[in-house]
Amino acid sequence: MGRLAAGGHQLTPRPEEADVLVVNTCAFIEPARRESVDAILEMARYKQAGRARRLIVSGCLVERYGEQIRREIPAVDAILGTDQIEQIAAACQGRPAGPRPPAPYLYDERTPRLLATPPHYAYLKIAEGCDHPCSFCIIPQLRGRFRSRRPESVLAEAAALFAQGVREIILVGQDTTSYGEDLGLRDGLAWLLERLAALPAEGPRWIRFLYAYPNRLSRRLLEVMAAHPRLVPYLDVPFQHASPSVLKRMKRGGSAEGFLRLIERIRRTIPGVALRSSFIVGFPGETERDFEELCRFLEAARFQHAGVFAYSDEETAPSYSLGGKVDRRTIYNRRRRLMALQRRISRAHNRALLGRRLPALIEGPSPETEWLWQARLPTQAPEIDGVCLINDLEGAPPRAGEIRPVEITAAHDYDLIGRLLPAEEDARRAPAAAPFRILAAQTAASEP
Repeated sequence: MGRLAAGGHQLTPRPEEADVLVVNTCAFIEPARRESVDAILEMARYKQAGRARRLIVSGCLVERYGEQIRREIPAVDAILGTDQIEQIAAACQGRPAGPRPPAPYLYDERTPRLLATPPHYAYLKIAEGCDHPCSFCIIPQLRGRFRSRRPESVLAEAAALFAQGVREIILVGQDTTSYGEDLGLRDGLAWLLERLAALPAEGPRWIRFLYAYPNRLSRRLLEVMAAHPRLVPYLDVPFQHASPSVLKRMKRGGSAEGFLRLIERIRRTIPGVALRSSFIVGFPGETERDFEELCRFLEAARFQHAGVFAYSDEETAPSYSLGGKVDRRTIYNRRRRLMALQRRISRAHNRALLGRRLPALIEGPSPETEWLWQARLPTQAPEIDGVCLINDLEGAPPRAGEIRPVEITAAHDYDLIGRLLPAEEDARRAPAAAPFRILAAQTAASEP
């Protein structure tokens, strides 16, 4: 998007208005492939019946099925793999794509960029690719070997984002906790976070990172998170399973006992930390005993947030050749059972917040109803966790992008309800204003 805009192209989200249609695809698991193919076929129909003259397909689906796309969907005019992003303008203009770059793609702070998020938060990719051998994963095939961005590039982009008003920066990568290893940095992520936390910016700012590999969570990293208020107390650690036999087949290693010791150390080092994890059920060879061990682990770990995914049997993944495939009905039932268990745990965590006053990043009016505003606590990442819905306020009306205290007044399975309080500086300047009620009664939209 940034390269197209820099080249003078006007972007539109409405395909019926476009002269060129671009579909950026995912091919990680079967549902993502189906969604990508459906999007390509839908855009092909727009090309046939509308004003569009060209259809471009880019991204991971091209890496896996490029020639098949060319052969089976003749409406596609050009395909670009994950290392060919710089050729997008040429492809849209009908010029032939150049040869594949000799080095894997990695953007830097000079790369033109448009935020696809609301203006108050932004994702910042600090690394690309992965070197872990997880048997269920094809990311190394799609994205290549692990490679870190230069620290000065990350810091420059973060400073620019803060300067343009971004309140929360979310560091991402297929493996953020390995950041800097290829550059010779020891504890590279901790080193980077310290410097990001020291960047000048007016007003409160949040920094979080996602996707922490369990064996990369060093003592130094945890101590840095605990020492800097800008680093939100939140960790996303995809454990994937708890049974040693399943983890061995996944080529990840570990055990429930070892993971629980790590979780205890995290909570001891970072007061008030919220933990998210993700798990795969139905991995080849997963027995009922393995699944029961996973349930016991989830009950003991007490994660604030967790995602549960059904195993996807990918042809090019090493796990595809493993025996002991689990049938779809069993996978479905195990996923439902694990999610039901997590729902009870999440509800208990939320109820423990009743009456507490916590900082919240105001997102804007709720998409559910005009009578509510939506916010997030530091312990809620966008798009994947619950939210805090505001139905009452004191002080000035809310503004999207501001960080203000919220008093938690109700708790549901995943979402919270709160009363917005005056900003700290406003509370110091003037006596508390009389409460102004946005919504006098609970509404259906407030329910989970």
